[in-house]
Amino acid sequence: MLTRLQVSGFKNLVDVDVYFGPFTCIAGANGVGKSNLFDAIRFLSALADRPLVEAALSVRDEGGRAADVRSLFHQIGDQPAHEMTLEAEMITPETALDDFGQEARASITFLRYKVTLALRQEDQGRSPGSLELLHEELTHITIRDANKHLLFPHSASQWRKSAVSGERRTPYFISTDGTGSNRVIRLHQDGGSSGRPLSRQAATLPRTVLSAASAAESPTALLARREMQSWRLLQLEPSALRKPDELAGAEWPSGVHLGSDGSHLAATLYHLARSSQHNVAGAFVDEAHAYGQVANRLSELIDDVQSVSIDRDEKRELLTLYVTDRNGASYPARALSDGTLRFLALLVLALEQDSSGLICLEEPENGIHPGRIPALLRLLQAIATDANEQVSPDNPLRQVIISTHSPAAVSQVPDDSLIVAELKNTVRVGQQFKRVGFSALPDTWRMRASDAAPPVAKGKLLDYLNPVPPHDGDSDGHSNGADGNGHRVRRVIDRPDLQLLLPFMSSVGE
Repeated sequence: MLTRLQVSGFKNLVDVDVYFGPFTCIAGANGVGKSNLFDAIRFLSALADRPLVEAALSVRDEGGRAADVRSLFHQIGDQPAHEMTLEAEMITPETALDDFGQEARASITFLRYKVTLALRQEDQGRSPGSLELLHEELTHITIRDANKHLLFPHSASQWRKSAVSGERRTPYFISTDGTGSNRVIRLHQDGGSSGRPLSRQAATLPRTVLSAASAAESPTALLARREMQSWRLLQLEPSALRKPDELAGAEWPSGVHLGSDGSHLAATLYHLARSSQHNVAGAFVDEAHAYGQVANRLSELIDDVQSVSIDRDEKRELLTLYVTDRNGASYPARALSDGTLRFLALLVLALEQDSSGLICLEEPENGIHPGRIPALLRLLQAIATDANEQVSPDNPLRQVIISTHSPAAVSQVPDDSLIVAELKNTVRVGQQFKRVGFSALPDTWRMRASDAAPPVAKGKLLDYLNPVPPHDGDSDGHSNGADGNGHRVRRVIDRPDLQLLLPFMSSVGE
């Protein structure tokens, strides 16, 4: 679980410091940098899993293509910044398996990871460029100090006690010593001073030390690695959600998981329904009951749902998802609406009780009827860990971060879950540039941080709470209530019989 992220020098993220709770909504106009925050999280996740350059190239550029390494660095004019720093505070699971199937147990579960990267000077003119690891550090946050770092409302006796555990005598699991060509990154064993650290020359490292951690060398570093690998961005694509799945993969003992694009929806639901690990209130249930659960939740979100099922085609060895309406008509996934498929994908995520980590979703309201957005938001919050209950298989250490520019979404999220992103003009060393700033509402837990940004101006929220401001012209220069030829037209919002139903808008169009 990511509880705090500090970034500087990555795209337009400069001196960014954001605290996260179980559920966070980031609102902002297109192009301000909401997606860049997600990209920074994805980059950290990739750095825990892949070589440096491969991790950098996995992050999209502004056009959605694989990025040139240099495009990840903050630009001032046509010059990239010399380096970037990313720092994350996280709570990890207590146990995990390494790449060799060995179990690792963390000595402490509340950790801080910091990495600083630079463009290699000799490669700055080449494409795609390469990266140099300047600094890497993994330290712990003590149980005694946990309350100073976990600012969101939670139960200390139930949730925090079960999520944050362990102790550590020495501060470092990974440290960096020396400068220039003499820089050395050390991986410290969990025994602290009793074990000799493993040293590696930073200048020649093709990947982070964390990304190679194993259960034998440093179990706690491995747990940090596994936690960061679990941070994923979901970009649910209707085409992927509609595809049937191969039967063979769904019957593997380990099953399958929903892909980042929504692929394997049918196979994941099929496996969850058949899995002996699936239970309700501690009692194992049969396959039909599991599908019934999904149908019941779906019917709360979408009208006219009687049942949800998976058709098993033995001849073609395919699994296809079906939804049956109250008249008995069954529809395969390829015939379902985008909104229905998105709801189903999120319901499957909620059922994956063995799934923890961070889920990022961009504009989850796309394809959803405005009247269903409150139900969608309730579902997303239900996926996240309940911070008032003990962490358990029924309440995994899972969190959700969404980005949106939808007034319907912003107006419905809890006020202490909202972060507003906006561009800020900044001048440093005589140079002017734009960066993204993140602000919270006053009188919320996010403002309790000693270094919190100023609260968001309430006027900035008017675009969300009153999305059609009462002015005489729109961005195209046309007056309200007129078409492109200047002819007077009556819009829906101008109807006299609707004026009393429109909050804050009685004068709009007058």
